[in-house]
This record gives sequence, structure tokens and C-alpha cells, in this order.
Amino acid sequence: MIRLCAEATAGEGNRWLNQHRGNRPLFTCILSFTETALIPDISAAGETPQKRRLTAAADGEYLLKGTSLPYLPAGISPALITRAILLKQAIDCQLISTGLPTPLSVPHLSIAQVTAKSIQSGRAMSTAEVNLLWQAGKELGQQLTKRCVGSYLIIGECVVGGTTTAQAILAGLGYSVTNRVGSSLRLGNHAQKQRLVSQGLARWKGQQKQSGSALGLVSAVGDPMQIVAAAMTLTASQVCGVLLAGGSQMLAVYALSQALAKEQGMKWRIDRIAVGTTRWVIEDAIADTTSIAQQIGATYLASEIDFSQSPYVKLRAYEQGFVKEGVGAGGCAIAAYLYGEWTRSQLRHAVEAQLRLDG
Repeated sequence: MIRLCAEATAGEGNRWLNQHRGNRPLFTCILSFTETALIPDISAAGETPQKRRLTAAADGEYLLKGTSLPYLPAGISPALITRAILLKQAIDCQLISTGLPTPLSVPHLSIAQVTAKSIQSGRAMSTAEVNLLWQAGKELGQQLTKRCVGSYLIIGECVVGGTTTAQAILAGLGYSVTNRVGSSLRLGNHAQKQRLVSQGLARWKGQQKQSGSALGLVSAVGDPMQIVAAAMTLTASQVCGVLLAGGSQMLAVYALSQALAKEQGMKWRIDRIAVGTTRWVIEDAIADTTSIAQQIGATYLASEIDFSQSPYVKLRAYEQGFVKEGVGAGGCAIAAYLYGEWTRSQLRHAVEAQLRLDG
């Protein structure tokens, strides 16, 4: 039901899974926005740039209230998977907003409201904004651990255009990620991503006043979710386990957390941190996230979630390479196995039942 995806950390993966088997986690989802999402054809998480402004808020509101999901050209939002698991297994959900074009109408924690500019500018956020997000994320990580004592914290995200900012962070930290980062698009957009990342990093490096630090890198080409998630990871992992729920984006958060731990003199708890995604991300023929996990030394897990036998076209689209991941779906699918001991069939039926209920 769960695949260990990086040989070098397979032992750590098994230890992490065994430690948290039977525990009910706390699920958090960070909703953020970057103007990178407005670039034409950058993402499938919204039919048009204007609609992509609404995606994160719509997914967040659906998680808590079951309101209408945002329309996707193919498939259906992974928020459906996450909500089905959270409801059936009574797992608490905490939404965190770091600045959205559309205000949330459901209960959430609102911190350091920041909207990032498009990454090709090389000035996505100011240093002051990043420091504010960093401090807020550390405090939030400390607070949330009080709600998951003896268990673990799942950190999910919804950031349209986030795989592009993920590639920028990973490349800026020195990792070889060209043509390896995933995409919500079925056939990917590697050339477009690489062009934007190269432009943003070149402009950052050309601005001599910019720091060469990890915090400086985030301010140049990152998005608000990344720095908040990294701060939460570092503080929460001092107390409990952390599952970064996602593929490319959470691998970038892992790498950023690692760099910040060294930069800020914080303890790096590799034994308590794992990245968890779906098998659709791992099996993506046009990306290679496993090689990224191996480069950064991450414990990388994947749920063996399978919709190939589903009678619903929207769900079978996942098997054809559409959508793949998001809104913590992969991490929650792993939790469904660890806590409720769900099989692949039980998971599929729960998601199908939720789809019918939503109408």
C-alpha cells in the first residue's frame, strides 16, 4: 500500500512508517498564491489565469464545507481524495492562509499575508516579507505540535504554479533538477519552467545587494508556502513526526528545510521527517522526482492509490497522467493506510462515495 521510493533512505522510511502506524495525525494545508500562476499554460489547476486565482481558496473551502470544486480541464481536484479520507477517518484539518486573492469563508489561521510576484522577476518577495513568514511558520509549528502529541503532523499545500517555484528553489540550492520536476499538466512544461527559473535566478544573482542565503533565495524565486512549511517542519520535528504531503513541491520544502537548519543553527531531525506523495507522481514518465529525493537525501514514500478500475472518468484521468497530486492527497492516502489500515480498494471506494455525495 506504501512504496519506499529512494533506496538510500529505505531504512529510514520503514522506521518512520512503523513509528507512526496506528496513529491519527493532524492534517494542515497551507494555501498560498504566486503570480507565477498567472503565466499562460503554466498549470492545469484552473482553466484560465483568472480562474487560477481562485483555486486555492476553492480547494480549502471544499475541504471544510464540501462546496463546489474548481473546474479542471481534465480530472478532478485532489482535494476530493483528501476530504474523503479526512471525513471517513475523522482526521482534523487545519487550513493556513498566507495571502490569497480571494478571502476564505471557512475557519482558518491567517498568517503574514504575502502574495509572491512571478519568479522571473528575481524579486518574488521582499526580505522583510520572507522573514515575517519564517517567524510565523516557526511559531505555528510549535503551536500545532500541541495538537498531535504522540502522533505526527501532515503538511499539505495548494499553490498553483508551485512546481515551477519548487524547481527554482531546488536549482538555486544547487541540485540537478532540469526536466525532473513534476507538473499538473499531463505532458509537462519543462522548457517553460526552465526558462522562467533561469531568468529568475540570473536576475537574483545579478542583484549584488541580495544575500546568497536560503532565505534570500526564497525571496528571489520562491512562494510563501515554501518558507512557512519549512519553518513548521523544523520546529514541529523537534517534537513529533512530520509528513510533507506532496511531490516536487514538498521535496523542495525538504531541501529548503535542510539548508535553513544549517543556516540558522537548528537541529535537523532527518529521522522524523518524510515526504509522501502518490504513485502517479512516482510513475510520471515525463519527470523523475525519485532522483530528486535521492539527491537531497529525503525519505520518500508513495501511496499505491489506484483508480484504474473506477467507473468514474474523472478519477480514471489520474491514471492517464492528469493532476497527479495536490492538497495533501498523497500524504493523506498514506495516513489512511497507517491509521485506518485501508486497502487500495477501500481508498478508491471512499473517494468514489465522496464524489457521489458531492453530486
